[in-house]
Amino acid sequence: MDETTDAGPTAPAYRRVLLKISGEALMGPQGYGLHPPTVARIAGEVKSVHELGVEICMVIGGGNIFRGLQGSAQGMERTTADYMGMLATVMNALAMQSALETAGVYTRVISAIPMDQICEPYIRRRAVRHLEKKRVCIFAAGTGNPYFTTDTAATLRASEMTCEAIFKGTRVDGVYDRDPLEDTSARRYEAVSYDEVLTKNLKVMDASAIALARDNGLPIIVFSLDEPGGFRGILAGRGRFTRVHG
Repeated sequence: MDETTDAGPTAPAYRRVLLKISGEALMGPQGYGLHPPTVARIAGEVKSVHELGVEICMVIGGGNIFRGLQGSAQGMERTTADYMGMLATVMNALAMQSALETAGVYTRVISAIPMDQICEPYIRRRAVRHLEKKRVCIFAAGTGNPYFTTDTAATLRASEMTCEAIFKGTRVDGVYDRDPLEDTSARRYEAVSYDEVLTKNLKVMDASAIALARDNGLPIIVFSLDEPGGFRGILAGRGRFTRVHG
């Protein structure tokens, strides 16, 4: 995955990537909401990759605040519940923007649902220009449509931004056939195909997101967000991860 330049240092494996993390990743040790030290730590990981010259997009879920499916399961109308979940992703995006800019990284929050007073509306060419100017772009409010997850939104935006890979930050260091946090005998995959993920129902992303990544030849790198320096290490060609590809 890595390549060396004439100048000596290892060049990043990818030049433009999308980092997808769940809203729960921002909770830290809490059971709900935002944990500012955890948000700052993740922002530090993003900054370390940004300093390599990598152009970074982000999509953050909203499950730490509100999850549309859970609201729907409790009797709320599904479309309304999904829109509430989209608003939760905007809140998380704003929190991450604040942490990144505190760390000195210029950031733009770009929402699929227009809310001009707090973030930019999604305009593809403008977002690409932000990336070219080395600003981190955080895409919020999913696709702007109910019934689509932030996993699907991440794959859609990565495709539109011509990202070279999606980095899916999780609690574990790759894709397993079972949950390794519950079953210590779970087998880890070094690499797995899109079709295997779908047929074996491996918990990477939802089926729509995997199918869209497959159709666009977009690799998904699954790694542990809790491993310090893990994001940067993979871009330098080291570290533990699972590659989902064709």
